[in-house]
Amino acid sequence: MWQQGVKFSLLASVAAGLTSLGMLASPARAEKDTKAPEIPTCDHKIGTLAVTEPENKWWLGLNLESPEALLKVFVSQSHCFTLVDRGKGLQAAQAERALAGEGEMRGGSNIGKGQMKAADYVLVPDIVNQNANSGGRHLGGILGGLVPGLGGAILGGISLKSKTADVVLTLTDVRSTEQVSLQQGHAKKTDLGWGAGGGVGFFGGFAAGGASSYANTEIGQVVTMAYLDAFAKLVNDVKQINPNAKADNVSQSVAMSKPGKLYAEPNLKSAVVRDLDPGMTMYPTGDKQGIWWKVTDELGNEGWVPSSLFQLAK
Repeated sequence: MWQQGVKFSLLASVAAGLTSLGMLASPARAEKDTKAPEIPTCDHKIGTLAVTEPENKWWLGLNLESPEALLKVFVSQSHCFTLVDRGKGLQAAQAERALAGEGEMRGGSNIGKGQMKAADYVLVPDIVNQNANSGGRHLGGILGGLVPGLGGAILGGISLKSKTADVVLTLTDVRSTEQVSLQQGHAKKTDLGWGAGGGVGFFGGFAAGGASSYANTEIGQVVTMAYLDAFAKLVNDVKQINPNAKADNVSQSVAMSKPGKLYAEPNLKSAVVRDLDPGMTMYPTGDKQGIWWKVTDELGNEGWVPSSLFQLAK
């Protein structure tokens, strides 16, 4: 009994010493260090979205893929938007449509015009603009020698020396070009402390999504975390705004393709509000009765026009 008591006392003393030196981490701290971050999710789709890469191509200086691939993984797993491809997938689709147009497809292939789903929003991933000479080996200095026109001092949102990244995400309404949300994200090397415990599973999804360099390089992982920070803020912002791209925008204008008249009611026997010439722009209100559409003109006159007399304005 005496020996067991001594052994227990010694173990308790060692444990107390390790704890005081910070060598014995608490369960809460261990969980914090090993728990991988999570991509925010939505309980319903907000609309269709296309991810478009910025023109400056800042990722070339870091041997990374386009951030378009990275953000597509975020969007897909968040279930907040329905993705429409405006990159390589669109190019392949256009090639298929070209073959169909040349008569190369089998009958019944059902490939043609009027089938593509429109994007309600466009998401652009970029890096924060800074002065490249403000300290550290910033990406702006590297890009100046790689991408024509950047001048070497325009970009500096990613520092190779301190392993930090400052990025920005911009969500734009396609119809109105209104900037729905703009969010900045930040990350640094020390944010990857959880990587030893949960990094393999988290970053594995990016490799599968065509963004392997963001999973396999340290600076790529830092950039990933910065974009995740910005994306989480964007999702939270959009949830609060709850936008509806189709409802928030007026109907597309139409142009008269033939001469006609603007009627007070949806029938040819009603009073004529005014004559309409070919090329005149009209704005549908959304009210329809058969072939009749209720519209307003540029002077504020309101009335009804047969839809056979106009076409979508270009």
